[in-house]
Amino acid sequence: WDLKTLTWVAPVHQAVTTKHRWEQNRALMEQQKHYYTKVCVDWLKKYLAYGKSTLQRTERPRVSLLQRSPSSPVVCHATGFFPNRVVVFWRRDGQELHEQVDPGEVLPNHDGTFQVSVDLDLTAVPQEDWGRYECVVQLKGIEDISTPLDPALIRTNREGSHILAFILTGVAVLAVVVAAVVGVVLYQKRNDSDKRHKPVDSDTSSENTEGQKLAPEYQPLSTVQS
Repeated sequence: WDLKTLTWVAPVHQAVTTKHRWEQNRALMEQQKHYYTKVCVDWLKKYLAYGKSTLQRTERPRVSLLQRSPSSPVVCHATGFFPNRVVVFWRRDGQELHEQVDPGEVLPNHDGTFQVSVDLDLTAVPQEDWGRYECVVQLKGIEDISTPLDPALIRTNREGSHILAFILTGVAVLAVVVAAVVGVVLYQKRNDSDKRHKPVDSDTSSENTEGQKLAPEYQPLSTVQS
């Protein structure tokens, strides 16, 4: 249907008869014009307003460079972006790389945003040439995000090794101290319990009881028989 001329276009000869019959109904033509220029536009604007938080939502990605070990690929990780139509790639000297690159798929996050990772194999590239590389993230509605391949920007598992060792050492020392304190407390309680249940020694022996032998000077003199 041609909105400007208010006529129908017949793509095949068999449709010409129907074309003429519809065009003779001027009321139908005006109704079609009103629908496409007014009703349809109003409904589209209304639906856009209803879905604005989703349809027009744009979240800027957070980009990080990650590496597990010196021999592992460097990963350009972009996360927290919306919508999911994002392009992430590596460049060398301003040219997009297709070799040495292992692109990943876009994955959802728990908050409704998305993430993606693109690996770059640098096993055959000397570190002094790393400055020629950069990771580029392109998302509609924001300017391109370019992250140079700088060793100072790469996050690795080795960053927290010293902190982790310190934490583990502290936990071990704390465990030893707690065990020592518990041992002292139990030892004291055991000693106190033994003292309460120990039988009391008799203060007097059988010689100090009734009928004990007295010293010779205190014994009664026997009656001398005449």
